[in-house]
Amino acid sequence: MAFSSSLSTTGWKHEFIQTNQVRLHYVTQGEGELVVLLHSFFEFWYSWRHQIPALARHYKVVVPDLRGYNDSDKPMRGHDLNTLGKDIVGLIEGLGYRKAHIVGHGWGGTLAWHLAQTCPQILKRLVVLSGVHPQQWRQALLANVGALRRTWPLLAAQIPLGPDWLLQPLLPGLIANWFRTEAVRKTAFTHQDAQLYTAALQKPGVIAAAIQQYRQAFTWPNWFQGNPKHRPISVPTLMLWGQDDTVMSQHLNHGIEEQMTTPLQIQTVPQCGHWIQQEVPDTVNRAILNFL
Repeated sequence: MAFSSSLSTTGWKHEFIQTNQVRLHYVTQGEGELVVLLHSFFEFWYSWRHQIPALARHYKVVVPDLRGYNDSDKPMRGHDLNTLGKDIVGLIEGLGYRKAHIVGHGWGGTLAWHLAQTCPQILKRLVVLSGVHPQQWRQALLANVGALRRTWPLLAAQIPLGPDWLLQPLLPGLIANWFRTEAVRKTAFTHQDAQLYTAALQKPGVIAAAIQQYRQAFTWPNWFQGNPKHRPISVPTLMLWGQDDTVMSQHLNHGIEEQMTTPLQIQTVPQCGHWIQQEVPDTVNRAILNFL
């Protein structure tokens, strides 16, 4: 996979690790305390391309492809939050760490909230970018029907028989529209970026696995299986949100402070859409480094 000359990949390493009965691919750079970056739906590690070198100056940065995506294993099962959470816990422990700073965007942010609520002992600090708390996820989906309707092929993921044949030829236009349409700063995504995202989704098994994860976000009936509903979050937390996010509105996490036992820092970024770490990377990098 080739990258533009404007993106420095010096020092990046591509590694694999066995965790929770899956083999995960991850990109890593740097040394020191561990920072794990979690991507969202239909993305992969590349979503954090602007954060890796900036954070790696001070930390060991690890950016996994979640199960089902890019070069990680692609089982048809295990796309619920509990299983995904165990993948990340196993990743941290497999790297020889007891604790890590967790940063998540979108669905990765929801997973990060879940880890903070179920496995607080492994977290040092939590940063959530445009990520809705699990207990408000279904409400988030209902509140964003308009945004989802504009990307109707994603809704096709709900067809029980699996619409791989439908989505595959639509991928190039789907990805370009999904990122650029929901971004306020359109120049954040180049033609090459769209090609790279499309290539990652076109790898064998990715679409089928990604659809399973997306489907479970809509229909999984046991969100809190093994997860106490009202366990307070005791991890110091920073929440970043694009002011003009049309995919996930910040008000969907209204009242989240009531579930915190430590102060929650909230920062709204003006003139920014859903893809916050890609639209305003310098702002996000400064905020994360200052918080950590």
